[in-house]
Amino acid sequence: MKRNAAAAGWLSALCMGLGQSYNRQYAKGLLFVLIHAAGIYLVTSKLFPYLKGLATLGDKGQHLEKVGKIFKNVPGDHSVFMMIHGVLAALVFLLYIFIYIVNIRDAVSVGRRREQGKDTRRLNSSVFPWMLLALPIVGVVFFTIMPIVFTSLLAFTNYASPNHIPPRNLVDWVGFATFKKLFTLNVWSDTFVGVLTWTVIWAILATFTCYFGGILVALLINQKGIKFKGFWRMLFIIPYAIPQFVSLLILRNMLNEKFGPINQYFQAFGMQGLPWLNDPFWAKVSVIVVNMWIGIPVTMVLAMGILTTIPQDLYEAADVDGASGWMKFRNITMPFVLFSTTPILITQFVGNINNFNVIFLLTGGNPATMKYNNAGQTDLLVTWLYKLTLDFNQYNIAAAVAILIFLFIAFFSILLYRRTRSFREEDMIQ
Repeated sequence: MKRNAAAAGWLSALCMGLGQSYNRQYAKGLLFVLIHAAGIYLVTSKLFPYLKGLATLGDKGQHLEKVGKIFKNVPGDHSVFMMIHGVLAALVFLLYIFIYIVNIRDAVSVGRRREQGKDTRRLNSSVFPWMLLALPIVGVVFFTIMPIVFTSLLAFTNYASPNHIPPRNLVDWVGFATFKKLFTLNVWSDTFVGVLTWTVIWAILATFTCYFGGILVALLINQKGIKFKGFWRMLFIIPYAIPQFVSLLILRNMLNEKFGPINQYFQAFGMQGLPWLNDPFWAKVSVIVVNMWIGIPVTMVLAMGILTTIPQDLYEAADVDGASGWMKFRNITMPFVLFSTTPILITQFVGNINNFNVIFLLTGGNPATMKYNNAGQTDLLVTWLYKLTLDFNQYNIAAAVAILIFLFIAFFSILLYRRTRSFREEDMIQ
């Protein structure tokens, strides 16, 4: 009896299910045996060729071959499809290895319970949650992790127009050459630095204008003596209730330099209209102001909910001490609001880095400039990435930019969140 755990573990390592059968869990053992047989079949007959294709990315692309006196177009290897199949095969293989390890751990765990004289049937209850989670886990692996891995791998290839677009041409592994090109070639590095700089400026301005604008509106509505508070709340939430793309397209037409109503109003009063979306400076001002119109209602709703939770006796004590309105705001209101909304503030900052809709629907990244390669003056990294893929077929550069966006966002999100008061107090409680 002392050797049940070791024997069950070695038997499960030798073949899935043998350890479970040794522990007299015959149904579970049969299930693992079937999984083991299916895994061996898939690895030998299906997965290995796909993994080999992932390593080579093909030997010959689509080409012409002479058959008699006629040249025929012969299909060859498609490097991108081979990469997709290879990534899927690698994920299936890793999933198989994970199940193999779970099988060994399960056999050892049941064996130890047998050594202690405990009822092994109670462990069956722990299998039920895993059965329910199995399908979601598989979905996450193949619909979330697989696209991320595939996109990341593209950054280490030369998959780009015009010379390496399948099926006519093959794609090759080039290591970090794409990142080197992005940082060393002026045609790419100047664009990357310029777009990154505007992305950071945009994210900071868009986040703080919406955040403090929402708090200001919430404070104004919450002031004593303000009548029809429900009406004002409804009025300010309307921009958020309207679908965002509708608001952006309408505002794009309103800001049109020649035919837009705003410039026509200016001209009606004898003033000259402004090039809202055609001048680099005014285009950036326009997207920030329009983003405030869309983003302030969200922060307003959050702030109004938090303001109702602040104890009123704090304000009464401040009044007794003769504190001014600014002092009460700085020492009571703002700390409460910041404590509750700092994680949301960080989330909004991250969201603004990838705020595709506002830029793409309002300016399309324009106005154009000769200083940037395939990018405009108001392009963010995410909109530049979109253009690189769908308009210019520079898939490897786009994948490298996507990786850099992820690293940038992850670094600053973790750094900022760990410095918040809410994180420190939660860490102290744990």
